[in-house]
Amino acid sequence: MSFEVKYAERVGQLPVYLFIKLENMRNKALSEGKDVINLGVGDPDIPTPDFIVKKMQQAVTRPQNHVYPSNYGTMDFREAAVAWMKRRFGVELDAASEVMSIIGSKEGLGHLPFAYINPGDVSLIPSLAYPVYNNCTILAGGEVHRMPLTRENHFIPDLEAIPLDVRKKAKLLFINYPNNPTAAVADKEFFKKVVAFAREYNIIVCHDAAYSEMTFDGYRPPSFLEVEGAKDVAIEFHSLSKTFRMTGWRIGFVAGNAEIIKGLFKIKSNIDSGAFGAIQEAAIEAMEDGDAAIKELTEVYGQRRDVFVQGLQKLGWQVESPKATFYVWARPPGDVDDELAVEKLISEAYIVAAPGSGYGEDGRGFIRFALTVPIPRLEEALKRLESISF
Repeated sequence: MSFEVKYAERVGQLPVYLFIKLENMRNKALSEGKDVINLGVGDPDIPTPDFIVKKMQQAVTRPQNHVYPSNYGTMDFREAAVAWMKRRFGVELDAASEVMSIIGSKEGLGHLPFAYINPGDVSLIPSLAYPVYNNCTILAGGEVHRMPLTRENHFIPDLEAIPLDVRKKAKLLFINYPNNPTAAVADKEFFKKVVAFAREYNIIVCHDAAYSEMTFDGYRPPSFLEVEGAKDVAIEFHSLSKTFRMTGWRIGFVAGNAEIIKGLFKIKSNIDSGAFGAIQEAAIEAMEDGDAAIKELTEVYGQRRDVFVQGLQKLGWQVESPKATFYVWARPPGDVDDELAVEKLISEAYIVAAPGSGYGEDGRGFIRFALTVPIPRLEEALKRLESISF
């Protein structure tokens, strides 16, 4: 009798993870010896700043970092996060109860539904969103209601359009500004509406602020926690990945409502053992002394943005210059399916990009480019795009 491996039903409900598809496409082209320009995954190409690396080299030798860390994070780390939030946003937090370390935003976001979603409960998720919000709601046994994000509404969800029966079943509301994948931004007036909506229907707000520091032209996004009453209903996720080019280090923090954080802690303490202490020391160094590194990074990506957006516009693409993130959200000339367009890019121009529909139905027809290669490679990509007919 043969042995049969059967996945749990919840696993069968998951779509193929978008970035795995992109990696497979890239690897196939590379195996054929092609010169691939990877504009698909948002992983900074510029190394982590030296001062952070040197702090890590010192910290890794310290015996006190060789034991299990606290799931909440060291007090030094939490105090550094509190000071950073105060300096950057003017937000007051209690290091003992309103901040917790996470092993990168993805880990924290992914574990949150397990703390608050029962079968039949609903997560309100933007129709264009980081796939983790949707996928981990499914894994937790919940249901997903998609809030449309349209260009006409500046990629901001219309809360009033959510049906009343859905509002009553909703337990979590995910928002993300500056936004991945659209690069859209939101103001405090929208955040105020979210606070009022969440309070009325007793819904926990989860704001993913991973791109809060990757901004251009003097734009400074607000924290959701700046809005009056936000800490009554919300938590906010901050990541050092994009801000300090530390994607592989897996470190960030969640801040806001202490009771909501306790729920996330209960899940984390049963699944992981916290962030490595040496990485927390390096993260403290980044938060305390990293302003110049952020400025340097945003200048580099701002220059790349200008070159690539202007180049796409000359080629007839529909695209606006983003105020934040290192993504460009663009529609090819003509009426073309985005998945077919992405396949055409990799097969004819050896350019990897992400299909907009991979983030939700409202992304159909759009392509997301990540500006994670130097300007000469972006110029080469634009040159190759000249020969593509959609």
